[in-house]
Amino acid sequence: MNIIDLTQLIEENMPVFPGTKGPNITQTNTLEDNGFVEHLLAMYTHTGTHMDAPAHMIEGGKSLDQYSADSFIGKAVKIDFLDKPKGEIGVEDLLKYKDQLETADFLIIHTGWSEYWGTSKYFEDFPALGVEAAQWLMNYNLKGIGVDAISVDAMTSIGFPIHNTFMKKNFLIIENLTNLLEVRGEFIFSCLPLKVVDSDGSPIRAIAMI
Repeated sequence: MNIIDLTQLIEENMPVFPGTKGPNITQTNTLEDNGFVEHLLAMYTHTGTHMDAPAHMIEGGKSLDQYSADSFIGKAVKIDFLDKPKGEIGVEDLLKYKDQLETADFLIIHTGWSEYWGTSKYFEDFPALGVEAAQWLMNYNLKGIGVDAISVDAMTSIGFPIHNTFMKKNFLIIENLTNLLEVRGEFIFSCLPLKVVDSDGSPIRAIAMI
C-alpha cells in the first residue's frame, strides 16, 4: 500500500484565513532543565489542513466529537479542475462523475492551488463550487468534501453559502489539502481530527492510501 501525505505543515508564519492569527509554538520544557522536551501549541481550530464541523457556522450544529471515528475514513474520488484556473465549478462540471459519486464517501476537488501556498495568490481566484453544484451534491451520501484551497467558498462570496449548504446535511468540510497531484481517480482517504469536546473544527493529518 502506498501512503501519500496530503497535509500542510503547521508552523509559525504559515498562511491562515484572513482575520485569524497563525500558530504560536513555544518551548516550555527542555532536556537540560526538565529531562524532557515539551511545547505549548496555541492555534485556531481551523489552522492548516483542517476539518470544519457544522458547529462552525450553524447554531446547534454537530461538533466533531459527535461523529463516529468511521466518519473520517472512506473511499474518495478526486476531480481535477487544473484546466479551470478561475471561476465557478458548476453542475455541468460534475455530471460525468455521477457514477463514481454514487459509491464515494468523499469528494476531493483538485484545483492546483496548493502550489501557491505561502503567497498572496493562494487567497485569490481559486475555482470554487457554485451554490447549484453544492445543492446537487446533496443527492449523494457523502461523508465530506475536500479542497486544496483556503476555503470551500470563493473568497468573494457573502455568507459562506457552500459551507452552509454542506453543513445542513452534516457533510464534513476539509480545506488546505496538498500533494493531490500524487493521487489519481479513486483512493482511500483518512482525515482524523483531534477529539476535542464541542469542537467546531480541528487540524487533521490527511492521507491517501493507494
